[in-house]
Order: sequence, then C-alpha cells, then structure tokens
Amino acid sequence: MLGPNTLGNAKTEPLQELKPVDRVEITIVVDNFIDVLMAGTQDVQRYLAHDFSDRDQLVAEHGFSTLVTVESAGDRSLILYDGGLTPTGLGRNLDVLNIPIKDLRAIVISHGHADHHGGLESLFKRYGRCRLPFVIHPEAWRERKVVFPTGTELRLPPPSRRDLEDEGLQLIEERHQTLLLDDTVLISGQVERTTEFEKGFPIHYARTNATWEADPMIWDDQNLIVNVKGKGLVIVSGCSHAGAVNVLRNAQRLTGEERIAGFVGGFHLTGGVFESIIDPTVKAFVDAKVNRILPAHCTGWKAVHTLARAMPEAFVQPAVGTVVSF
Repeated sequence: MLGPNTLGNAKTEPLQELKPVDRVEITIVVDNFIDVLMAGTQDVQRYLAHDFSDRDQLVAEHGFSTLVTVESAGDRSLILYDGGLTPTGLGRNLDVLNIPIKDLRAIVISHGHADHHGGLESLFKRYGRCRLPFVIHPEAWRERKVVFPTGTELRLPPPSRRDLEDEGLQLIEERHQTLLLDDTVLISGQVERTTEFEKGFPIHYARTNATWEADPMIWDDQNLIVNVKGKGLVIVSGCSHAGAVNVLRNAQRLTGEERIAGFVGGFHLTGGVFESIIDPTVKAFVDAKVNRILPAHCTGWKAVHTLARAMPEAFVQPAVGTVVSF
C-alpha cells in the first residue's frame, strides 16, 4: 500500500516499480488565479458558478493546492498535494467543489513554505482527525524567509510537527522517493539538479538555531508523478524550486519514461531574479514535447505568456476549480 523507496542516489536505475494507471485527474483547489467564464475542452473542465447570490464562491490566493485522483483497475484513489496559504481559502474551495475529503488516502507537501501548507488547519476543523500518511521532506520543518533587494523580508513559517501529530497523521519524512497508492503514485523526494541555469532562489534564507543562513537550493522541493498508460508522465509541482526543467528530467530519470503527458504547477519564474531563465526553461519544455502544460501559482505573467506563445496546443490557463484529465 505505502512505503518509502530506498533509491535515493542520483545515479540509481529507473524506478521500475511505478505502476501505470488508467486515468488521472488533477483538480486545482487553490491557485493565484480564478476566472469562472473560461471555456473548457474535452479534457479540461472549468468550474461553473450557477448563481452568485446564494452560496459561497471559489476564492484565489497566493497559494497552491491540488487534488490528484488516480483510477486504476476500476478503483479511484485521492491524494491532496499541498494545502494552500490560508484555512479560509482552502476550506471554502474544498466545500464549494464538493471534494470528498473523507476519501483521501494521503496528503503530500511539496515543500515547507506556508503558501503550500497553511490552509491545512481548515481540513482538520471540518473533518476531524485524519489518520492518513503525510509525506514531507525533513528540511521542510525549517523556518525560512525571503529578503528582497529593498531589504523587505517575507517570513515563511514551516508546518507544525506537533499540530500534525496531534491530528493523528502518519508523518513520513523522506529525502528520497516514496511510492503511494499501491505503487501508482511516486513522490520524487529531493530532485537531482543538473541544469546549468537553474541555480535556486538566491534571496532565500533559513534559520539554524539563532542564525539565518543562505538557503538558495530549497532541497525539500518535491513533486508528484503518475504514469498514465499509453500517454506518459503527469507531473504536479508546487513551486519547482529545484527548477522546472530539473523537475521534468528527474521524473524521466526516476521512471525511465521519456513521454510527458502533462505538467501542472508552479515554475517559479516570476520577478527580476528569475526572468533571465524564462527562455531556456521554455525551450527545454518545447524540446521535451510536453503534451499539456498548466503553469500555475508562482510561474509569473511573463513566463505564462511565453509558454502560451511557444506551446499553443499544449497550453492551458490554470484557474481555481479547473479539472484536467489524462
């Protein structure tokens, strides 16, 4: 059912244990953008608000959360990947989307920044103790901050180990890969860094005891990978602090599957620090022939527009409530 994989060395053989699935659906529960008037397609379903006057509506915030639904041999299994920024945002969107939280089989946190775990409190308030596997990298517990060139600081508090344990969660702290749902879902663990241009977040710091030290690599960045029969890999990535190209290539290395059916999540190409690597990132995704791309959360408007121009057939504008099927 569940277990950490011991293949952690960057030189390991492909992870052949990852079993292909019949279908996977990615529901965007929390994201920076919402537009209830966007049209869908055969494999992209948009949330339709029937009446603005008689119910709560979806909200957007600077955070990320997805529901991953895997279908294999007639069974459907659900994983929550990330928890958004605020309990208000995550809780409301879970309710509006009628997501069956009691059917969850696991929770995964992409990394320790608050905009990916801060909303989980609402999950526990609504549904009580969740005796579920909770996959997290050991470095996600560190207190972090971003120091902008202006001197302004943005604190990024980590999740609370005590609070999570009090909720009954089974903490799985793993630097390497973890297989979930009968070996049909792979959590990447620490991503191998191989590109020359993806060098981390240079203005990012972490606290060690009473001292703040540079923490540009954000080693706890990890993503979720599913292999869809006949289509290839679907990758969900919270922020891609490891670099989106590194995330993509690491998934190919771990699985031995070159085809990329879809990439959903943040590219972290927003702001002056990262705009210089937009072009090589986009080129790598074009070269990889990614079939479907939803650049969400921290991707940034310049990168989103560049991806849309370079990959018009693959590009889908992500939005809260969107469900994309593979």
